[in-house]
Amino acid sequence: MKTSGNRILVTGGGSGIGRALAEALHARGDEVIVAGRRRAVLDAVVAAHPGMEAIELDVDDAASIAAFAGEVVARFPDLNVLVNNAGIMRYEDLRSPAHLADAEATVVTNLLGPIRLTAALLPHLQAQPAATVINVTSGLAFVPLAGTPTYSATKAGLHFYTLALRHQLADTSVEVIELAPPYVQTELTGTHQATDPRAMPLAEFIAEVMSLLGRDPTPAEIIVERCKPLRFAAENGEFDTVFRMLATM
Repeated sequence: MKTSGNRILVTGGGSGIGRALAEALHARGDEVIVAGRRRAVLDAVVAAHPGMEAIELDVDDAASIAAFAGEVVARFPDLNVLVNNAGIMRYEDLRSPAHLADAEATVVTNLLGPIRLTAALLPHLQAQPAATVINVTSGLAFVPLAGTPTYSATKAGLHFYTLALRHQLADTSVEVIELAPPYVQTELTGTHQATDPRAMPLAEFIAEVMSLLGRDPTPAEIIVERCKPLRFAAENGEFDTVFRMLATM
């Protein structure tokens, strides 16, 4: 990934990791567009960072994604980086039929959303001299959290989609990167997470991510140190131990 001169689209850019990553990319001089459902939140981000742009996007709606892709390419023909970050995380009791609505919503947002948006923008990205797709997965793509089964499954699905996308685009100008966060202090699962001492401080996470993104060549996987016990649990023979540890959280 180029370390400067990019036009970057960050979905879920109004809060949490998406906003913090967008701010860090903007601070290093990239042109950044934040996208999300909540207009007021997006406007607040842009107001705090002159030069940023914002466009509303509902990643759950296939028609909305198609229209959005047309708008963003028309307005920003130099777009060359897509960051698929938007996602939701919900706890589910699989013994109750009531969990199904949460499961279906999670699949649409976390897996179908990035697949649809990537498909919509890929023809444009392939026409750029140098382009990048960054898919934000999770450490839970490698060891699931029993309390969030569908979230874990969608992130595992996005991990394997990313591997296949990278392979299929290997002979093109599009680089494919996976960013897998650990448990980070955001409000993804509620306000308690933002102050949970077990979670990695957001500023520390972003600083380490930006350092890794600045390497030449850029690593195909952006894995901060706090996430490595999850990412390499199977390789290290620790999968069952880590799975049981997560299940007690």
